[in-house]
Amino acid sequence: MKHFLSSEGIVLLGAVAVLSSCNHMTQIKLQPYPETERGEVVDNYFGTEVADPYRWLEDDRSEATAAWVEAENAVTEDYLAQIPFRNAIRKRLTQLWNYPKEGAPSKHGNWWYYYYNDGLQNQSVLYRTKAPGEAGEVFLDPNTLSEDGTVALAAASFSKDGRYLAYAAAASGSDWVEIRVVDTATGQQTEDRINWVKNSGAQWAPDSEGFYYSAYDAPKGGVYSEQNQYQKIYYHRIGTPQSADRLIYEDPAHPLRYFWAWPSEDGEWLFVLASDGTSGTEVLFRKSSEKRFRTLLPGFDADYGVVTVRNGLLYYVTNRGASNYALRRIDLNDPSKDEVVIPEHERNLLEGVGTAGGYLFAQYLENAQNQIAQYDYDGRLVREVALPAIGTVGGFDGEKEDTELYYTLTNYTSPATIYRYDLSAGVSTLYKAPEVRFDPERYTTEQVFYPSKDGTLIPMFITHRRDMRLDGQNPCLLYGYGGFQINMTPGFNPAALMFVEQGGIYCVANLRGGSEYGEAWHRAGMLASKQNVFDDFIAAAEYLIAGKYTSKERLAINGGSNGGLLVGACEVQRPDLYAVCLPQVGVLDMLRYHKFTIGWGWAVEYGTSEDEEQFGYIYKYSPLHNLKEGEKYPATLVMTADHDDRVVPAHSFKFAAQLQHCQGGDAPVLIRIESKAGHGAGKPTSKRIDEATDMYAFLFQNIGVPYRPVTDAE
Repeated sequence: MKHFLSSEGIVLLGAVAVLSSCNHMTQIKLQPYPETERGEVVDNYFGTEVADPYRWLEDDRSEATAAWVEAENAVTEDYLAQIPFRNAIRKRLTQLWNYPKEGAPSKHGNWWYYYYNDGLQNQSVLYRTKAPGEAGEVFLDPNTLSEDGTVALAAASFSKDGRYLAYAAAASGSDWVEIRVVDTATGQQTEDRINWVKNSGAQWAPDSEGFYYSAYDAPKGGVYSEQNQYQKIYYHRIGTPQSADRLIYEDPAHPLRYFWAWPSEDGEWLFVLASDGTSGTEVLFRKSSEKRFRTLLPGFDADYGVVTVRNGLLYYVTNRGASNYALRRIDLNDPSKDEVVIPEHERNLLEGVGTAGGYLFAQYLENAQNQIAQYDYDGRLVREVALPAIGTVGGFDGEKEDTELYYTLTNYTSPATIYRYDLSAGVSTLYKAPEVRFDPERYTTEQVFYPSKDGTLIPMFITHRRDMRLDGQNPCLLYGYGGFQINMTPGFNPAALMFVEQGGIYCVANLRGGSEYGEAWHRAGMLASKQNVFDDFIAAAEYLIAGKYTSKERLAINGGSNGGLLVGACEVQRPDLYAVCLPQVGVLDMLRYHKFTIGWGWAVEYGTSEDEEQFGYIYKYSPLHNLKEGEKYPATLVMTADHDDRVVPAHSFKFAAQLQHCQGGDAPVLIRIESKAGHGAGKPTSKRIDEATDMYAFLFQNIGVPYRPVTDAE
């Protein structure tokens, strides 16, 4: 079954017209790959000997690694520089990126704050105004924090009274942040500086005199590669040095756990959320006057998300006994009293619950598209919120005094549009619509459901020009992720739109491993079931080819992080199925990922090579370890960055070196290593455009379809 995704809702797929393309390509001369030394390292895993010839590339501080990076980048740049339409792609991407981007306003103290980017600024600027719609003033400009725009805001939070803003500054894309504080009355930075913070921002105490944060001890080895252990929670009082911060919680018996603090708005309770990794939590609590924490919601076999405390009751979202999640409340003075407020939906995923103006706002996913329902605190439905369009929603959260809120809505053919919502009347009105440099009416998105290898129906969004023909000749880019409960919902990407503008088809598959259909969907794509994710993606490619959307010669696959693992595994398992593979910042060495930075936190998702049973299934799909010498692999551009301290670049280094060694065909195998960049968050606009330029230039060149320059009026 196929549907259109449009502002009018779901309608039947109609007829489409033909697009033709020229196929006269400039021949590119590929320089010899650098000579990459193969070492003699061999590891023994439960009797299985596994060679690791490029172990030396794991040392990101060595001169040998630096020389290899320089040599590989030189080969890649030489290849890309020969592509005749590379600059035309950069020009068009710059045009498409160059539109004003504004975030939804939110009130703190006497001011309304919002983010704004005039088009090509490297980082969005935080503005404020006395009333929404009035001219704003610059409050905090991250572009002034560094000369090249590589310092970004990783998180920002206001004190309850609006007097202070605490923001986390991330340099060069690193997950390490420094928390700084701004006095909103003067706009001046205070002397407060908090270092060695990771996976945490500032969580303000209700009295606005200080905040909680989670931090590690300073690394003794490689800042961007050393394993991070013993995260602790501290309390920082404004105006005091970090050395005076009070230790709130630590757990020396469990060095590989995450911890976050969350104080109730009334100041009566303090909670600690603990996790062994990327899923599964435990909630501890105490009264603010107490010293010792007690277990409130034991783990780690379910997930808990705290929402609010009201009249001594903690409202929380959980998948405990509810695969699609439910909202519950527990009596903090008598935890035996724990009841359902909003029950689990039979079909739709409860993504989260926000609060504003005395109401609860439940955000659901129905077939990977958002719906919002407004409830009172006893779980009585007030109304289903009528959204102006189909897509992804953000912003249904605020303060209990609010009478209105502002939210955003986006999809594949429309950047974020801002709406004002009247909490009492339940009416949405347009606040700000982006002015884009393309005609959205030329494009459409359909949703299809295709069978995976085991018969499971998998949803996929397909965005294309309205005049597309199903003749098997269209360029096609298939994107996926498939893991960590992360949902692939509609979102706008200027680079993907440029591809569609060229007659390409952009596809996003909602693979198992996410939670689009609840925790059962997640568990069907993790640990021993991880192969389901790769089967889902391979089936998507086969569906697109069988349906004549594209052909093997025109199909490219792309994904980042866990999606990079997806691309690597599918390239290794089915090298015959694609023309181009584009793994970005991928987890590609599954036997050693847990030995670096926070990689240990993914063991709940993947398993580790230190467990004999888990080693057995990880080793079967680990991209690095399943490359075969002499196999003809697709054209591959591996992409990573030197400051990626989440998925360390050694994954990409080793995979690219081994793939170059094994390649038995003529297709190029290149690696692009970005400098002063990380896993992706906070990447400057200029670097995003450069990366997209090179990725799409490589893609077009290797599917045999040249880029056709267009004007923004077309």
